[in-house]
Amino acid sequence: MDPIFLIGYMGSGKTTIGQLIANELNRQFIDLDRWIENRYHQSIHDLFEKHGEDWFRKAEHDNLVEISFFQNVVISTGGGAACYFQNMDWMNDHGITIYLSVPVELLAVRLRTATSKRPLLKNKSEDEIKLFIENSLKAREPFYRLAQLQIEITLEDPITTAKRIVELLKASTTRT
Repeated sequence: MDPIFLIGYMGSGKTTIGQLIANELNRQFIDLDRWIENRYHQSIHDLFEKHGEDWFRKAEHDNLVEISFFQNVVISTGGGAACYFQNMDWMNDHGITIYLSVPVELLAVRLRTATSKRPLLKNKSEDEIKLFIENSLKAREPFYRLAQLQIEITLEDPITTAKRIVELLKASTTRT
């Protein structure tokens, strides 16, 4: 079975929800960022610091292409992966893409405590984080919206969200 790609902004729940979907569908789960960290034996933060964003985005693309040939997987992509190297076209051509859309306010709450682990948020105040998210989403949403399925994330628990997505996936495969 073709891979399922979860896309969306950092903090949207791609990893948590992806693991739940993989369990529900009896698939392997791959977090693209963890995959890259294991491959290069460095954290994403350190890779950004050492090599810069351009190098990282190329490495991200190369690894995304590699794992997109795996079968029976759910892949959680990094927040920016959809926006570079025609990655959205690639993912749409090689699997099912799902955009986890989260309101700015909820993202800001989720990311407020994660600035040390998120290179793009490093040294930003709470107001700067919210403004950064708003501006980033304006640039990224046109890519995210190319996903085949778009899921609005609310305050519901991740298990409920994952079950909702699994039901949508099952309904879409029975119609084709």
